[in-house]
Amino acid sequence: MNWILLILAGLFEVGFAFCLGKTKMSTGGSSNLWFIGFLVSLSISMLLLYKATQTLPIGTAYSVWTGIGAVGTVLLGIFIFKEPATFWRIFFLSTLIISIVGLKFVSE
Repeated sequence: MNWILLILAGLFEVGFAFCLGKTKMSTGGSSNLWFIGFLVSLSISMLLLYKATQTLPIGTAYSVWTGIGAVGTVLLGIFIFKEPATFWRIFFLSTLIISIVGLKFVSE
């Protein structure tokens, strides 16, 4: 169950990065709404991370949480914000994913 909470926390981390990107691109009232979305996503992400670390090792939980956020944010950048998908970005993104999966398998 705590692994599910940790994955959800990572997805909300991607959510707050997305809202931050949209805040940067918007103006006026919509900018404020994206900022509120950022704060809500950030709060939920931190709460879920806190809950997950009640039973998971902090080093593993934090690494997986940031990894999910990093991978998700890079993918959002590529697919939503039209950032370049160069060979080296994809290569290092793949190594990050392999590392996250490896941490899950070697954790208790």
